Amino acid sequence: MGRWQQLWDQFAAATGQRLHDGKALSVGGGSINTAYVWQHPEQTLFIKFNRPERQAMFAAEAHALGAIANVQAIRVPLPLLWGVVEDASFLVLEYLPLTSAGDWWQMGVALAQLHLKGTSDRYGWPENNTIGATPQINPWSDNWGEFFREARLRYQFDLARRRGGHFPKAEKLLEAIPELLNHEPTPTLVHGDLWSGNAAFCRTGEPVIFDPASYYGDREVDLAMSELFGGFPAAFYEGYNATYPLPAGYGQRKIIYNLYHILNHFNLFGGSYAAQAQYMIEQILRFL
Repeated sequence: MGRWQQLWDQFAAATGQRLHDGKALSVGGGSINTAYVWQHPEQTLFIKFNRPERQAMFAAEAHALGAIANVQAIRVPLPLLWGVVEDASFLVLEYLPLTSAGDWWQMGVALAQLHLKGTSDRYGWPENNTIGATPQINPWSDNWGEFFREARLRYQFDLARRRGGHFPKAEKLLEAIPELLNHEPTPTLVHGDLWSGNAAFCRTGEPVIFDPASYYGDREVDLAMSELFGGFPAAFYEGYNATYPLPAGYGQRKIIYNLYHILNHFNLFGGSYAAQAQYMIEQILRFL
């Protein structure tokens, strides 16, 4: 029995819908997954596959999408089924035809509403997940500075060391993080990987975010990452700040938050990201 037959047998058992006689159209699935649009007269779905041992990654993504959807602030593709077939793990999602053109002011407003409504009493997340292909650990914590130091920056520095990365001032930086992040932000449900490739619009114009690496943290991490890799249009930031203004000090903290992603890119891809990370470390240490 092949991959598709097994998948749709599981789907039928879970939902009562038999979509076996559809057609798979290969589409882009990011850098780590293979993806398809499954076209069927009754329903069109988006399906991602990876190696069988990546099952937990897809389960965590489904849980994060469900958590964001439950806040009812911004649209996400709803997770419908995830599991394993004989040669792959899979995630079946609601299919949303997407476009890059839309109302970026409203995207900012919708993200701000997510951050306003989706709060917790602690930092962390019920499970570990991934940032790209890298494990992301999410222990519960009452201290944001310690959480970000240990679960984000130190974790990435340790990975970088194993890859041959050399950051002489890493320990000095890590010692300073609790002081630099002592502003006690509200633990907020964040997307966690919010760059321009993970935000778009339905054809109706409704903002959509996807491929999350969620946890409860400082809402500023989403705004900070949105400024990496080209950034979002100015209207996005205007809409966000009109709804939920950013506090003083964000301009410094965003460099700390984006160092996490640059270190992760070094660990995934190597190359010039090491020099970029070193430059950011120097920038942050000048804040002391």
